[in-house]
Amino acid sequence: MSAASAAVAINTFREAVRDRVLYNLVVFALLMIGAAVLVGQVSIGIDRLVIVNLGLSAISAIGLVMAVFIGVGLVYKEIEKRTLYSLLARPIRRSEFLVGKYAGLLLTLLVNTAFMTLALAAALYYVGRPFVASDVSILVAVYFILLELALVTALALFFSCFSSPMLSALLTLAMYVTGVFSSDIREFGALTHRPTIEFVARVLYYLVPNFHDFNQIGRAAHGDRLPLSLVGQNTAYAALYASVVLLAASAVFSRRNLK
Repeated sequence: MSAASAAVAINTFREAVRDRVLYNLVVFALLMIGAAVLVGQVSIGIDRLVIVNLGLSAISAIGLVMAVFIGVGLVYKEIEKRTLYSLLARPIRRSEFLVGKYAGLLLTLLVNTAFMTLALAAALYYVGRPFVASDVSILVAVYFILLELALVTALALFFSCFSSPMLSALLTLAMYVTGVFSSDIREFGALTHRPTIEFVARVLYYLVPNFHDFNQIGRAAHGDRLPLSLVGQNTAYAALYASVVLLAASAVFSRRNLK
């Protein structure tokens, strides 16, 4: 990352803090403590399962909302406030601006997720559940959530380069939902035994990001070990897909008439 992109990233993170985006951490922490108290009183032997499921699902949902609805406004907000013109008048390329915005939102999501993970750990500790080696799977599941959010952020930024925030949000959410069920879509196409439908289903499967493999919340809640091969596979896939999307976003944004 260039110095110009780093400066944009830091400024984006500061804007998120000023906009009180990270204040949802307090709400999340209170919800987790309340859930821990409730589960500790009404459950027997399944307190870990319920709290981990609840906590990881909340981390994923809150992160998804932030990635979509902040991501789609990263470019639009700068154009509306006309601050983009002064930025681009400096020695900074449009691609560096996009990379900086992307990195800034990822930093915001990373800090947000880290604090929510601490709240989840506090809830587990509160109900008297000692930490064991199998809890590493929780951290791996959180890492997969971050990879998933990195892909969603890249998609939101890409759509925001040529459409309005509302349309960008709808397109990003549509890509996310399609990616979650991409494997099911491919299987459905194969079951129809119709070449056209099967071809479309296969194209969708390879075109949209495969979010199915990133969702390991259930396995983490049950304490199942997540293989290192899956960690490497998901990391490489997310890095490659996000890079391609960012390159496409840079190509589109570089040709956009901002007058």
